[in-house]
Amino acid sequence: MPTFITIGYGDQDGYDRTDPGVRDQAHAHDDQLLAAGARMGIAGTPVQVRNHDAAGTETRPGPFLRSALPVAGFAVIEADSIEAAVAIAARTPCAVAQGVVEVWPLHDGPAGGADA
Repeated sequence: MPTFITIGYGDQDGYDRTDPGVRDQAHAHDDQLLAAGARMGIAGTPVQVRNHDAAGTETRPGPFLRSALPVAGFAVIEADSIEAAVAIAARTPCAVAQGVVEVWPLHDGPAGGADA
């Protein structure tokens, strides 16, 4: 079955503005995903890693990408298609609580190249 990475963006203000019943349903949906084997977690503080030309590792605190909303969490889910993965993501807390969720297909590939 195809695998997808989801990235949820959201903030406390949007969460707080969302009807508690809607939030509860979204958290119950996440509980079902976890019970079915999805891997989910809340985003911590990122570190950027560079090792250009294998000349030495450089790190910088914070995210490389910037967005209007902070990254709130990640999940690895399985679904029959991108449309099915979108339907799953649409019921999660970030999607219903004034945030956004990206759904990225995860393709198997060689260890090298641009996809590495």
